[in-house]
Amino acid sequence: MDYINAFWVGGLICALVQILLEKTKMMSGRVMVTLVVLGAVISFLGWYEPFQEFAGAGASVPLLGFGNNLMKGVREAVDESGLIGLFQGGFKAGAVGSSAALIFGLLASFVFKPKMKK
Repeated sequence: MDYINAFWVGGLICALVQILLEKTKMMSGRVMVTLVVLGAVISFLGWYEPFQEFAGAGASVPLLGFGNNLMKGVREAVDESGLIGLFQGGFKAGAVGSSAALIFGLLASFVFKPKMKK
């Protein structure tokens, strides 16, 4: 049942984002930022953990999960370091995922020889 919940929740998130892209004039970058902020807000309200327990990877893999991860990092850093943790927590929490994206993007560029669009 875990796989089924992850599949339909992740698919629903993707479908809603696709509808948002198709029906509004929002650029994809703004939609991505909206998803990250929405994930952080849901995490701040305390609703993300039960949602993630139900949906599993369907909730943790999309950009909503990245916003939740950033908010958890900020919360832990504020508890640990005080106000300065507000600025350092997100960087600590997001460092591994961002570094992995950069490294794998670089490796993919070596394999696939990207070209500029004309």
